[in-house]
Amino acid sequence: MQPTPPANPSRREPLVLLVLAVVALVISGIGPKDRPTWFLEVAPVLIGAPILVASAKRFPLTPLLYRLLFFHALVLVLGGHYTYAEVPLGEWAKEAFGFARNHYDRLGHVTQGFVPAILAREILLRRSPLRPGAWLRLTVTSVCLAFSALYELIEWATALLSGEGATAFLGTQGDIWDTQWDMYLALCGALLAQALLSRLHDRQLARLASR
Repeated sequence: MQPTPPANPSRREPLVLLVLAVVALVISGIGPKDRPTWFLEVAPVLIGAPILVASAKRFPLTPLLYRLLFFHALVLVLGGHYTYAEVPLGEWAKEAFGFARNHYDRLGHVTQGFVPAILAREILLRRSPLRPGAWLRLTVTSVCLAFSALYELIEWATALLSGEGATAFLGTQGDIWDTQWDMYLALCGALLAQALLSRLHDRQLARLASR
């Protein structure tokens, strides 16, 4: 009787990342700064993780995208635990570099463009007639900008419904241009992701298609 071959590491990795993300989510939910804000900040993880699990067999993603989604989940759960305006990493940078505010939310919004860019790129390349090129870049960038604008509208609606209770969720820190900065940084993230990762992503998509 021949021994059972070991599991393919590339197929085991998404499960490992999922478990780590769930552990991070649980830890972030222990004594957060503000429970309603925590729930609002980690909502994308709570929604996205079940979708990824349900679609894993019929629509597995590239390793690159799984890793990016895991990183994005960590950014969200950390921000949810402390609130974006009080994350210690941002406070350290504020003191070290003399910033006028905690910039952790800026990292969050760059990520909000960076990661969805690869997600949108993967779905469009696998489920639409679009091929790598200018039209794909334009479409991916537009999707990311639309997603960022939708998130800002959700923040606006939350503020209208909950009044001052949404202050920690909005995290404007007194910046009247915070909404514009958020969308601009998401745009930068989307463009940066496509510039840096498109070739690697294309190679991984080709390997995925050959299975």
